[in-house]
Amino acid sequence: MAKFKKASKKTSAGSSGAQARAEQLSKTLSESAQQVWLAGVGAFGRAQAEGGKLFDALVKEGLNFEQTARKFAGGRADQVRDVVENRVGQARERATDTWDRLEKVFEDRVQRALTKLGVPSRDDLGELSKRVESLTAELRRQSGATARPAARKAAPRKAAAKKTTTSTAKQASKRAKPGG
Repeated sequence: MAKFKKASKKTSAGSSGAQARAEQLSKTLSESAQQVWLAGVGAFGRAQAEGGKLFDALVKEGLNFEQTARKFAGGRADQVRDVVENRVGQARERATDTWDRLEKVFEDRVQRALTKLGVPSRDDLGELSKRVESLTAELRRQSGATARPAARKAAPRKAAAKKTTTSTAKQASKRAKPGG
């Protein structure tokens, strides 16, 4: 018996050590997920700020080009303006495409990080929700089948009604005594 107790002490000490390691691992994973999230938000903010700066620089460059073209072209300013607007449009399209690609890269990286951490995806949650709804419907169907016999056992309620009648009779007899 003494050997068995010692073995159980070692097991409990080992399990508390394993639990401490598991808690530490959980904390590390949580901190890592937080850092991934913050890095992604920082990258998104930086890309947004730099995208705005790029657009502003293109507008300034377009204005300078338009002024220079007016000086040299004279009456052809409208044609030059059309060319400039076309180039600005192209630059805007490229910036938008770049922005869309950056968003896609960001989303992909965040999704990969979440997948590595074991966070379920939107599709996983949708499937789980459907499964819960299916199980809920099954439980309702089964509880509906068992609820019918329970509904037949309504006799105790009639006994409660008799008690009310008895108490009414007692009240009537009390009223009769003070008068008598």
